[in-house]
Amino acid sequence: MRIEGKICIVTGAASGIGRALARRFRAEGAKGIAIADLQQAPLKAVADEIGALAVVTDVAKEAEIQRLVARTEAELGPIDVFCSNAGIARIGGEEAPDADWQLNWDIHVMAHVYAARAVVPKMLARGGGYLVNTASAAGLLTHAYSASYSATKHAAVAFAEYLSIAHGDEGLKVSVLCPQAVRTAMTEGREHGVASADGMIEPEELADCVIETMDRETFLILPHPEVLEYMRRKTADYDRWLAGMRRFAKKYQPV
Repeated sequence: MRIEGKICIVTGAASGIGRALARRFRAEGAKGIAIADLQQAPLKAVADEIGALAVVTDVAKEAEIQRLVARTEAELGPIDVFCSNAGIARIGGEEAPDADWQLNWDIHVMAHVYAARAVVPKMLARGGGYLVNTASAAGLLTHAYSASYSATKHAAVAFAEYLSIAHGDEGLKVSVLCPQAVRTAMTEGREHGVASADGMIEPEELADCVIETMDRETFLILPHPEVLEYMRRKTADYDRWLAGMRRFAKKYQPV
């Protein structure tokens, strides 16, 4: 799918990956862009910069995603592309507080579910549309220091797979974005962490990869191409991969 002439929504768009995607969609000639985030002032700044509709939204609440979709449809038109991109990061294992687990679940999984409920039926009625769901390389591999992040990003990939299987023959295109380290507020101070072993890319580089993948309409968006080889190694010999990850985790142990 080409972005030119399309109506797009991007969540988590006040900064980082979401902001880079919104800017790139404008550069690609999107007909209309709605951007969403909880950070009101930076969201407005991005909207003013690119001429987008800004809607302050808590993606963990279904009613707010429904409101985002309704405003976009009313002010811009039928939605062609929904980029469900908002995310958080909390370090910790099984001992992490229930609140951290729940917040990860709500933002990394249920936000995608709420978006699909809000737009997929209408997309299918019009003959198709495109969902771009941000997960992480951790959703294909794992995160060495965050159990809640790993588990919910795996679930995000699984839900995207389900959507493609369930609706791919009806015209719905689905891609899942699975980067390693991207230079954003989330990765600040973690330039030498395990996720950045293959290099930390700029959000603009990631946006280039998203556009190229959407043009091809393929499922995996891999700004770090090494991830595909890591997946192959994982499935070829799971125990060897786990042993390697244990060594990797010790080498890059956070201080």
